[in-house]
Amino acid sequence: MPFASFKVPAGSLDEEEKRRIITRATELFVDLYGERARATTLVLVEEVADGGWGIGGGVLTLAMLQQPPRS
Repeated sequence: MPFASFKVPAGSLDEEEKRRIITRATELFVDLYGERARATTLVLVEEVADGGWGIGGGVLTLAMLQQPPRS
């Protein structure tokens, strides 16, 4: 059974975006393993509580992720 797990910041994706992740991940496994993989592919989109992320030794929040990139 193919399995894909995505951890995302809570509140960062709406239901349509989660659906697209699930659909595209499933299609990827179908491309790799053939149509037989579709019925058994499991995709988990798990939301991590704000502040439950870290990068470079610091806490990463949803507000920080939503800031425009610095030039």
